[in-house]
Amino acid sequence: MSTPHDPYVRVRGAREHNLRDVSVDIPRDTLTVFTGVSGSGKSSLAFGTIYAEAQRRYFESVAPYARRLIHQVGAPSVGEVTGLPPAVSLEQRRSTPGARSSVGTVTTLSNSLRMLFSRAGDYPAGAERLDSDAFSPNTAAGACPQCHGLGRVHHTTEELLVPDPSLSIRDGAIAAWPGAWQGKNLRDVLDALGYDIERPWRDLDAADREWILFTEEQPVVTVHPVREAGRIQRPYQGTYMSAHRYVMHTFADSKSRTLRAKAERFLTSAPCPVCEGSRLRPEALAVTFAGRSIAELAALPLTSLAEVLHTAGGDDTARVLTADLLARIETVTELGLGYLSLDRTAPSLSSGELQRLRLATQLRSGLFGVVYVLDEPSAGLHPADTESLLGVLGRLKEAGNSVFVVEHQLDVVRQADWLVDVGPLAGEHGGRVLHSGPPAGLAEVTESATRRFLFGEGPAPVREVRTPSGRLRLNGVDRHNVRGVDVEFPLGVFTAVTGVSGSGKSTLVGQVLAGVLADRQASAAEVPAKRATPGCTSAEGLESVDRLVQVDQKPIGRTPRSNLATYTGLFDVVRKLFSETETARLRGYRAGRFSFNVAGGRCETCQGEGFVSVELLFLPSTYAPCPECQGARYNPETLEVTLRGLDIAQVLDLTVESAADFFAGTPAAERSLRTLLDVGLGYLRLGQPATELSGGEAQRIKLATELQRTRRGHTVYLLDEPTTGLHPADVEVLMRQLQGLVDAGNTVVVVEHDMAVVAGADWVIDLGPGGGDQGGRIVAAGPPAEVVHAEHSRTAPYLRTAMRLA
Repeated sequence: MSTPHDPYVRVRGAREHNLRDVSVDIPRDTLTVFTGVSGSGKSSLAFGTIYAEAQRRYFESVAPYARRLIHQVGAPSVGEVTGLPPAVSLEQRRSTPGARSSVGTVTTLSNSLRMLFSRAGDYPAGAERLDSDAFSPNTAAGACPQCHGLGRVHHTTEELLVPDPSLSIRDGAIAAWPGAWQGKNLRDVLDALGYDIERPWRDLDAADREWILFTEEQPVVTVHPVREAGRIQRPYQGTYMSAHRYVMHTFADSKSRTLRAKAERFLTSAPCPVCEGSRLRPEALAVTFAGRSIAELAALPLTSLAEVLHTAGGDDTARVLTADLLARIETVTELGLGYLSLDRTAPSLSSGELQRLRLATQLRSGLFGVVYVLDEPSAGLHPADTESLLGVLGRLKEAGNSVFVVEHQLDVVRQADWLVDVGPLAGEHGGRVLHSGPPAGLAEVTESATRRFLFGEGPAPVREVRTPSGRLRLNGVDRHNVRGVDVEFPLGVFTAVTGVSGSGKSTLVGQVLAGVLADRQASAAEVPAKRATPGCTSAEGLESVDRLVQVDQKPIGRTPRSNLATYTGLFDVVRKLFSETETARLRGYRAGRFSFNVAGGRCETCQGEGFVSVELLFLPSTYAPCPECQGARYNPETLEVTLRGLDIAQVLDLTVESAADFFAGTPAAERSLRTLLDVGLGYLRLGQPATELSGGEAQRIKLATELQRTRRGHTVYLLDEPTTGLHPADVEVLMRQLQGLVDAGNTVVVVEHDMAVVAGADWVIDLGPGGGDQGGRIVAAGPPAEVVHAEHSRTAPYLRTAMRLA
């Protein structure tokens, strides 16, 4: 029986997603870790039930007129939750922050630094004291008027707009123009204006070339299209738009990511000539503290900024403000993020870095008596940094809070006071609490997939290291904090690139190596490279590589219309099968009838979304299942067509595992489903919206899509932390696939922190020894058995433990 001071959070009858009427008691004021394989239901319990219920109660306590200002969380499917304090959620958000968001804005450190300059800065003689807003590039008072506070200006050149001057305008000399009818229209308008569109571009008059590419004029002329047999084309009024104007307009205003990316190929950016990239007005830059402007201090790594502030001195106001800044910076550096600078843009940060920055901010908030619900705070962390994270989580608990963590990192699991293991498997085979108690008790639960890894003993399995088939060498790598490095990547083997957060791993692999290989691939296909090869003076051994595949964790789509089936191409197969049924043939239904993205077969009330927006007086809009189709997305006539007893909506609701049985004997569907099963995604539904997928799931879907293609030649696969969000059992499944790619004669390079993966590599490149300015050097390179003996490597001790070496 619960009391007002119940020491437990008691959940009764939780049925969110795949949870099977779960009841569990979790002690408050503890570090509680939720474990289980991907898709087992642990996040449904921690976030979908406990946190969602706390938010619902808070929402109901707010006055109705104020509720419309708050993001509304739906009521979870649960019988009862008692003993629940207020909750704070720190999830790995998949939404991308804006370009103006930075480390300083996420942590609010920028606010404190601006206040320091406003109140205690050294102003030029006679200068008026500025408000703190005047030191922000995100306000009208502070932003440089030339670049509007962005720090960079974009422009284009004739060489970019016309890469091949031997072509005529008719033959497509102006590569920046749109394709299809719009591009033909612009050529016809130029022709009507009297310009020669048949002569090679280089032979045109310089003044004409300048006007065609850069004029801001938009003349309107009558165009008489060339008549074609069987087509009636009447004259029309055509408006001219220069290539420069089209590119700038598309880049700035287009809602299409594809069109913006294409426009970006014809642009070059440079630091703003007025503010020199500082983003601020001259008046703000003239104010200094400790002899530096606010832009100079914001560009320093946080560890260096702390050193400057420690020795700054000043009056009482300055001392109070610097003390506050130093205390805030200390929390961030404790989480292993001291290599970041305040002006580092948020989109360039990993989701793990963003979450730890928000965690540092919460630690300074001084809240107590709340439940913090965290989503894999160790994601993207080197084992050395995980120790600092555990210290921060311990301080949150000691301040009188409950810390509930969804986590796969075994070092974090071992430090838990209480462990909730959900499983045993994923999807419909999971959703049960197998163990709720101290971690040691899990040793008795034979059903648990976590047990084997948490209590594994004995020597690690010995694996023979492969012999490289060649070498790919990058000379003079110079980008970000990787300076003047020569590095070799062996071909035909599995390579793991390691190092603490900020040591330069993603720069070396995701930018430099990927850029070199992408340029090689572009030149082999005789298409222009998207941009110049970044940060490398020369490369050797490229002739041995036929293809590059880069698999990242970016979403596979940004709307619920994009899903697992559409991304993998499986939906095309499914729609074709439905169109071949007897009912569909009799009614004349083609494959397009079974798409929820176009009119015809979809429900028009919700336009194939499955839900409708409900406008509420004094409340924010909320979403409810479509009253017409009840969430099925299709109209009744379409749903009357069945395939082996299921309609199209029911097929989309199948899990990958169930679909594999349903489509057995259909080779086109079997191949897609088999590869999804092979990467451990059997628990996902075919129609699962892209917006509901984690970064790790998105990465594995991309890998599965790649695996089902016919492979030709030597391919280099680059993956950035592919084990993020994966239970150790899922890591084993993924590793079998990656090792299989290498066995087939390809090369796999992963940026990785999971020491079990690193121990299974053929070659290890360890960067460091620290992050930021203290990193960017190769500390060790060689087989894992050699790297464990590297003297200055922070990875070596943890790798030695993973390999169970004395």
